[in-house]
Amino acid sequence: MSDGLALDNVSVTYRQPGGRRLRAVHDVSLAIEPGEVVGLVGESGCGKSTLARAICGLESLSSGTASFEGHPITRLGLRRRPTPLLRAQMVFQNPYASLNPRRRIGAQLEDGRRIHPGRAPSVVELLDQVGLESSAAQRFPHEFSGGQRQRIAIARAVATGPDLLIGDEPIASLDASLQARIATLMRSVALDAGASLLFISHDLSVVRLIADRMVVMRAGEIVEAGPTEQVWSGPQQAYTKRLLAAIPKADGRGELPQLLP
Repeated sequence: MSDGLALDNVSVTYRQPGGRRLRAVHDVSLAIEPGEVVGLVGESGCGKSTLARAICGLESLSSGTASFEGHPITRLGLRRRPTPLLRAQMVFQNPYASLNPRRRIGAQLEDGRRIHPGRAPSVVELLDQVGLESSAAQRFPHEFSGGQRQRIAIARAVATGPDLLIGDEPIASLDASLQARIATLMRSVALDAGASLLFISHDLSVVRLIADRMVVMRAGEIVEAGPTEQVWSGPQQAYTKRLLAAIPKADGRGELPQLLP
């Protein structure tokens, strides 16, 4: 596939003290089409974040191939990342560590806009997309709450004019009251920008809310995948059934409330 993300039998292995090897990701094949929202779910430590880092070139593949829009994904080195791969951008879990504390928000958004001049909205438009006033551009990260910082991180990723947004547990460190709102915001902002979205989370309820397709990982492998409602209502694997059974039933019927971005 040349128009999106393509992973073919991708594996990532870490060397540990004593010469042992830890297989974090094993033989994962995954394709994401343009404009598609895919939710990648599984328990902590199952390899979700390692896979995300490999997609962005932050981890080396031990085997398999990965490409984005027809360009091979390689491990980042000291040189500038190849321009085509800059169109895959990640929003990290910790909104407190992902922004430069010494620079104003507007300057950090402008950094992203310079990657693809003319492709992204203005700073004011970016802030408006994530529900922040234009005055936020003149402020520093410490002046914002965690939820606001994650909104800024989303705006910064969109500022590059991406074709793929990757959310690596972007709601895990936020209050429960904010999690669904930030997730739905990521979906709407990504699709408005014409990008696809890979949303990684252990919260299946939120993934159900925003994803077109759900992919389930266990111990570094994909064990089930399909349209979100199909996986939700008719899981085929015992592991997926256990994940779904563990979800708190907020209203006693297992139904999600209707949430707005």
